[in-house]
Amino acid sequence: MALPLEGVVVADLTQNVAGPFCTQVLGDMGADVVKIERPGRGDDARAWAPPWWGDQSATFLAFNRNKRSLALDLKTAAGRAVLKRLVARVDVFVQSLSAEATRDLGVDFVGASAMNSRLVYCAITAFGTSGPLRDMPGYDPMMQAYAGLMSVNGHPGQEPVRVGTSIVDMGTGMWAALGIVAALRERDRTGRAVEVTTSLFETTLMWVSYHAMGYLASGETPVPQGSGTAMIAPYQAFPAADGYVMIAAGSDALFVRLARALDAPGLADDTRFADNPRRVQNRAVLVEAISALTRARKSADLIETLRRHDVPCSPILTIDRVLEEPQTRESGMLLRPDNARLPDFTCVGLPIRWDGRRPGVRREPPRLGEHGEDVLTWLGYTRDDVRSLRSEGVL
Repeated sequence: MALPLEGVVVADLTQNVAGPFCTQVLGDMGADVVKIERPGRGDDARAWAPPWWGDQSATFLAFNRNKRSLALDLKTAAGRAVLKRLVARVDVFVQSLSAEATRDLGVDFVGASAMNSRLVYCAITAFGTSGPLRDMPGYDPMMQAYAGLMSVNGHPGQEPVRVGTSIVDMGTGMWAALGIVAALRERDRTGRAVEVTTSLFETTLMWVSYHAMGYLASGETPVPQGSGTAMIAPYQAFPAADGYVMIAAGSDALFVRLARALDAPGLADDTRFADNPRRVQNRAVLVEAISALTRARKSADLIETLRRHDVPCSPILTIDRVLEEPQTRESGMLLRPDNARLPDFTCVGLPIRWDGRRPGVRREPPRLGEHGEDVLTWLGYTRDDVRSLRSEGVL
């Protein structure tokens, strides 16, 4: 089966997480991604370690498969010339530089689209292209703090807690990839260049959208809910004799099933818990009543009973246990490419299938500058040109 973006060539002038995750998604979908990095250091994420896998950062490996690496000194005229020749040839150009840097390099949207009239151009920014903070840099935890995500995370009265993954970076990369795929359709329909922009700040605002809607509707500022959520009850972790179990009885019918599973039909008959709004209103009493019942059971027995009664529930697993779960193994999400250079190299795949097939790993995450000669000869440079550029430190 041909992958949906097969034949699409992407120039990737990004680093860290948001941009590389975007272009990895495109690469997984079949695009030929050329990652442009600084000679000597490369993407900052190459040094985000430990943990290491061999001599490579596990973080870098997580976001850079299915790409080729071109190490290019953009401070040199020759390096900038290579970049411009590349932008003129590709279908998609993704960059996360400042507006000033793109203008200096001549690869802002105006300059890049003049070189390539069918280019899909994507700018991944911190705060967007307007507003008083538009020129400020931004990072995932900074955005989680500034856009309110930290204010609703963790437990009431405790120090602020960041969501334990780079959810803003990865979310921004996902929106960028979606925008690019849509722009490719627009480009093919109209024949003209299309500009796509997204930002870390805007992504975080989207992640808190229902909290914002709740505030706009009620005037009440959302607060942390621990493992639960403000508008549904019971919908949180409950104590067992040997740990915690997540229970998500998100409807009246599921609450009745939960009461039966816990041998407590009186819960379902209690007028205080007759529907979700009243359960939310009487949350503290409800949680204590359920907790008194769940504390008496081992977590495995509790989960088995709840599942038998079709009550949504889950153990709270650590990452090592998640990777050992039969569901994880059977999902096909763990990819192990053939002939990998890194012993036992495994990565987490794209959570999409086409006609029952999940895209695999065509290329391991590249070594810095590994594909410089391949890319430059594709651009029309001779091998002598490549040797000359190397000797000048451009590559």
